[in-house]
Amino acid sequence: MTSSSIARSALISRLSTFSRPSPSSVEAQRHFILRWAGPLCNANSFKPSSKRRPFSSTTITQLKRTLFDELPDRKGFHLKQTPANELLCLEWDQPPRNILLIRKNCSDDASDALKEFIKHVTSTYLDVNIILEPHVSAEIGPDLPARTFTTSTTIPSTSQLHQKVDLVVTFGGDGTILHAASLFALSNKVPPILSFSMGTLGFLGEWKFAEYKRAFREVYMSGSASERHAVIQSKASHESEPHSHFTGWSSVRGKSMGSTRSARILVRQRLKVGVFDAQGNRLSSNGDILHDMHAMNEVILHRGRDPHLAVVDVFVGGRFLTEAVADGMIISTPTGSTAYSLSSGGSIIHPLVSSLLLTPICPRSLSFRPLVLPATTPITLKLSEKNRGRKVDVSIDGVRRTDGIDVGAELRVSGETVRSETGTLTGGIPCIMRRANVGVDSDDGWVGGLNGLLKFNYPFGEES
Repeated sequence: MTSSSIARSALISRLSTFSRPSPSSVEAQRHFILRWAGPLCNANSFKPSSKRRPFSSTTITQLKRTLFDELPDRKGFHLKQTPANELLCLEWDQPPRNILLIRKNCSDDASDALKEFIKHVTSTYLDVNIILEPHVSAEIGPDLPARTFTTSTTIPSTSQLHQKVDLVVTFGGDGTILHAASLFALSNKVPPILSFSMGTLGFLGEWKFAEYKRAFREVYMSGSASERHAVIQSKASHESEPHSHFTGWSSVRGKSMGSTRSARILVRQRLKVGVFDAQGNRLSSNGDILHDMHAMNEVILHRGRDPHLAVVDVFVGGRFLTEAVADGMIISTPTGSTAYSLSSGGSIIHPLVSSLLLTPICPRSLSFRPLVLPATTPITLKLSEKNRGRKVDVSIDGVRRTDGIDVGAELRVSGETVRSETGTLTGGIPCIMRRANVGVDSDDGWVGGLNGLLKFNYPFGEES
């Protein structure tokens, strides 16, 4: 037997001492272990009785890994186009089971909101499992319910998340959403993100935390109307056949939002970024990753601490455009157009416009203006031999590349393909939008953000 099998057997043996009935079937036994051993997924929450020999730290680590791996794989979803609506309609194939919660660091309000959310979800939606980052789990471990899990810090957690997470919920500001998106930077399929605005600006955060019960209910029940319709149709034509494959929502009472109340999705475009040396060999985007990275906001090339301006050759669509002499260059998505690019004089672009924004940072030439390009246009930034500083900094969504890049190295950037020729979703970040309070079901969050948060074209002399 492997060490993990031995640890699991030991766990079953110890759990048998509780006054709980032992499950008979293998599947029931697995759920029994996950339910009653859930706190072991956080070593800090495990307090062995003085009458029993405690598990070693190695055993606990193995149990954490085993229990997380035994979570059900992520559920599929699809996005449906609705008439006269810019946003898409979310429909789950089955109810979401594994929910990843991301919290803003160093925020008591975010921590309290996280605990309240966990308490509500685990008591109301009995099949839902909560996944936390290791440092958050360690901090609030004693307050966690049984169905709470965390990734192991000894193996790459991002690959685990890609296989297991159905839905991401964030408690914080725009930086928290960017961090959540970065966990799936190597994945082509990002789970839907439900964001509660609890940060400084919150331009991307759609929901207020006071609405968390309504918001989660709306997301969880998306697709339930389709299942009920399928059950009815199936019963009408095959009365004698079992319908065990229709599962999940039928056991949830009083939570249906109706066929027209499914969650609305805005798919935010990402950048695909590759780093190459002067010989054309691929470099790691960060650490030991030798793959294209995805960015929700922007990729930035900047002179860093060097006092001299950076000299960068800019290629658009494979053709030389210009030699940029500036503090740096920004390539951003429409979502990132309201971030660093906006501070550098770039245009504001609606997130539904498929495009890339090329913005210089403090250019020497006053005639060097920002450019808006089609999302399918590849852009290359090459550090020129004329550069007096031999190295410049590179950051992707605020995460700085450890070694920067040297003279002759290139950043190759293009827009991610969001839809295939058949219309199937192949990329992007599905963000769950808050419904408009007005009569029309449209995306007013972006306009409201410009007016309320950015004070767009705010008149002089008037009080805010």
